[in-house]
Amino acid sequence: MKTRKLGKLEVSEMGLGCMSISANYGPAADRNQGIEVIRAAHDKGVRFFDTAEVYGPYTNEELVGEALAPIRDKVAIATKFGFDNENGGTLNSQPKRIRKVVEESLKRLRTDRIDLYYQHRVDPKVSIEEVAGAIKDLIKAGKVLHFGLSEVSAKTIRRAHAVQPVTAVQTEYSLMQRDPENNGVLATCEELGIGFVRRNPARSSGFTAARQRVPALRIRSVDRGLAPESGHGRCDRHPIR
Repeated sequence: MKTRKLGKLEVSEMGLGCMSISANYGPAADRNQGIEVIRAAHDKGVRFFDTAEVYGPYTNEELVGEALAPIRDKVAIATKFGFDNENGGTLNSQPKRIRKVVEESLKRLRTDRIDLYYQHRVDPKVSIEEVAGAIKDLIKAGKVLHFGLSEVSAKTIRRAHAVQPVTAVQTEYSLMQRDPENNGVLATCEELGIGFVRRNPARSSGFTAARQRVPALRIRSVDRGLAPESGHGRCDRHPIR
């Protein structure tokens, strides 16, 4: 499979968003079946896998970690922080908490580094400069390799990028949701050399009247440096900042 660049991170031009294997859209799949799906994606050439601590919560990272452990050095893993799962899923990107949850994610993922670490949603109580600074320290420590942002404004991207270069921005982008074309996000990413990871390219099954849960691979093509990802359920209630 061909590869694309998200900033300086090279990934397969198709990626697998693993969220719905464990949560959000119907009941979780059987664990062994989920592992088979992830490994089947790798067999088909996928080298980019996306998860988050809030998916499950926690169980999706555990699943991804188990599935990819035998081939860890052959793949790129993206995960996310920013929700306080012990306190009702409220936003929390305090640097102290980032330092805590990264260790927990590393353990669940069975790895010593996270290839791409996204802030899942902007925390209005913590400046983006503080967040970027915390990630910069984790990159220096070798625990994180690349910094990502999710559902952010062009202004926030620039502020974060000034502290720690942003590798990728993840935002909903589909036939029915074209905001990144008009709000400056795509233009800012292009200007700064930041990769753009689109989520919900099919608008969370918006084209189907009914959804039947099947063990299908959630693999989508990458257009002009865009990499795919799935939706985030309850995470969508937070506005872009």
